Formats: sequence, structure tokens, C-alpha cells
Amino acid sequence: MKRLAGKTAFITGAARGQGRAHAVRLAEEGANIIALDICRDIDTAPYEGSTAADLEHTVELVEAVGGRIIAVEADVRHSQEIEKGVEKGIEAFGGIDVLVVNAGIAGYGQAVEMSENVWQEMIDINLTGAWKTVRAVAPSMVEAGRGGSIILTSSVAGMIAFPNLAHYSAAKHGLIGLMKVLAVELAPKSIRANVICPSHVNTPMIQNPAVYELFTGGVSGATAEQASVAMKSMHALPIPWVESEDISNAVLWLASDEARYVTGVVLPVDGGLTAPFKLPHDA
Repeated sequence: MKRLAGKTAFITGAARGQGRAHAVRLAEEGANIIALDICRDIDTAPYEGSTAADLEHTVELVEAVGGRIIAVEADVRHSQEIEKGVEKGIEAFGGIDVLVVNAGIAGYGQAVEMSENVWQEMIDINLTGAWKTVRAVAPSMVEAGRGGSIILTSSVAGMIAFPNLAHYSAAKHGLIGLMKVLAVELAPKSIRANVICPSHVNTPMIQNPAVYELFTGGVSGATAEQASVAMKSMHALPIPWVESEDISNAVLWLASDEARYVTGVVLPVDGGLTAPFKLPHDA
């Protein structure tokens, strides 16, 4: 029997990258999918945003594995837009059992040099948007009385310090604090809350010129291959990054009954990046 048969998952940032992979993986295991994404560029993110065509492709991929899905264009900064997605999902599938809070952006800059707008947009999307998403979805899970699983995507930058990522790191640290409180507050309703902390993931968030330049120390026109050398040196395992599917497998486990008593946990999927000491390997 499929591990999520009869359940419905609400996934933000689902148009591409990790969110798309989560939608497909959970659908493979029987879940109905409510896929939400903003489908446009974000002003302060140094790479192109998702599109409506990306979200439609997620729909196609989910349907190709036999899944049922509805897609919603919404901005997690706006509660009413999320709530409309919740209403559509409940109308289509009868309830929500799994919430995957994945939507987020990346950006770079020195802490004392970045503008207020750059700081605020990061916090508004990556942290406040996550809280607004939980606030929109969790009440329906409580009312349904079936329990559930809430999974927030943080980052290794939510566990340790990274230069040039003060706003991103602050938001991702904040998600861990939010999760820990949710795990306690929602436990009496049998709703679990956990965080996954990925390393670099092979998505458009790191596969772009701004990141290549950052990881090569400011080399203009740096390539993915050049940046991968630096990224590989950061991991204990000899890898530059992980794939979206690696994170999706962790999401699936936390969503399933195999993790029915796992709550309040910070789960790194990081190739050993957060290990304090590492043996050298060929970078």
C-alpha cells in the first residue's frame, strides 16, 4: 500500500525545484497535491523566478505518476491568497493532512551593507510567509481531527553561520524556532512539526551566475563547474550539492506514518556540511 494513500499535501513553492520534486514524490505515494506558487520574479532575488508554465509542468508531472493535483498561484506574503488556496484544496480533496512549507528565496550581501528592502523582503517571504502559511492551513487540520504533519524547509544556514547571508540565515534560524513552538502547541491534536535543513540543492536557487560569483570569491562570469569546486570542499561527502529528490525522500518520511512519533526535530540533509571537522577529499 502506498504510504500516503488517501492523504492530501499542501505544498508551497511547488512550481519548480524542491517544491516540484516534493509534489511528484508525495503523489507517487498516493497523496493528492495542492501546489501553490507565486509564479513571477521577486525584485530582490538575483535570479529569475518561477512562471505559470513551470507550475503547469508540475501539474503534468504529478498527473503522469497518477496523482490528483490542483494548482494555485499565490504569494505567501498575502494571507488571503493562501487562504483561497486552502479553500480550493479542501473543496477538491476534503481536507489537508500534510503541509510542506517550502516557498523561499535566496539573496546575498554583507549584513551591514544591504538595504532595508533587501532585508525585509527576505524575512517577509522566508519567515513571515511560512508563518502565514501555517496559520492558513493548520486550523483546518485541527478541525478535521485526523492529526497531520507540518514540514518546514530551513537550511544548513539555519544551523550555522554563512557570510553574506545574514537575512537568509536569520529567516532560516527563525523557522527552526517557529517549528519548535508548533511542535509543542499542536501535539495535543496529533499534528507533528519538523524542519529539514538541506545543504546546497541543485535548483535554480544555486544554479545561477550570482551564486557562481559568490562561491568563487567574486569572479565575474564564473561557471557552475568553478563554483562546484568550492561547494564540494564544504561537504564531508565528496559532493558539491544534493538533488531535490534527496530532500523529497526526507519530506516523504516525515509526512508518513513511519515518522508518526517524530516531532520537534531538525533533520539535516547536508552531505556532512555541518560537521565541524572533515577529512580532506579531492575537490
